[in-house]
Amino acid sequence: MQPATAKWYDRRDSVFIEFCLEDSKDVQVNFNKSKLDFSCVSGTDDIKHQNTVELFGEIDPKESKHRRTDRSVLCCLRKAEPGKSWPRLTKDKTKCNWLSVDFNNWKDWEDDSDEDLSSFDKFSEMMNSMGGDDLPDLDGADDVHDSADSDDESFPETMG
Repeated sequence: MQPATAKWYDRRDSVFIEFCLEDSKDVQVNFNKSKLDFSCVSGTDDIKHQNTVELFGEIDPKESKHRRTDRSVLCCLRKAEPGKSWPRLTKDKTKCNWLSVDFNNWKDWEDDSDEDLSSFDKFSEMMNSMGGDDLPDLDGADDVHDSADSDDESFPETMG
């Protein structure tokens, strides 16, 4: 038994782990609240792989799922606490030599409020912006009016 190579990345409401295995068979993925068990047979030599991951945070096993392709098995772990970032995948800080960060998909979504909103956030945002399509300058315009009321003389100069 050897662990499968995997890469992972963090998102607002899910964590993704991709086990990089070609031609996997007998794929078994078990999601627990704080643990992921993965096993399969892969390649022409039918090599047995097994990974057990003690997770950094808790997940919702019922909402978590996996998808097998010819090149890999992608697991989507639904976070029990959406919006809480995972600085690492594993509970322990020890480095797993089979695990790496998937930099192609990695995003610092915490700094980026528009990125990767969950579908619920997207929906509520859509509702909020209905009717007020892209008017980011509204606040700025209000400031100008405020200063105009308080200090009329400087107003023409600022207009140029």
